[in-house]
Amino acid sequence: MELKDMVLEQLRTVYDPELGINVVDLGLIYDLRIDDGLVSIVMTLTTPGCPLHDSIVGGVKRALANVEGVQDVDVQITWNPPWTPERMSEAALRQLGHI
Repeated sequence: MELKDMVLEQLRTVYDPELGINVVDLGLIYDLRIDDGLVSIVMTLTTPGCPLHDSIVGGVKRALANVEGVQDVDVQITWNPPWTPERMSEAALRQLGHI
C-alpha cells in the first residue's frame, strides 16, 4: 500500500465529534502532500468558530503518529474556500440521510 493511501486510511479514523463522520468523508481535507516523511495537510472545519478545533487537529496528528514512513505531520487550517456540505462524500451524505 502506498504511503498516501495509508495516511488517508488513518485519517478516516478521525471523526468530527459533532457529526460522527470522518474528516475525509466530510470533505475537510483540502490538500495532502508527503515529502520525505513530512505529511503536510491543509484542512478546514465545518464552521470557523468550531469549538473542537484542537481536538480534531490533535486527532489528525495522533492518527498519523505511528504510520510507517511518516516522520512529522504539519496541519494547517484554512477557511478559504469555506466548507459546504457539497464537499461530503456519498457515504457521508448517506450516513446523514441526505441520499
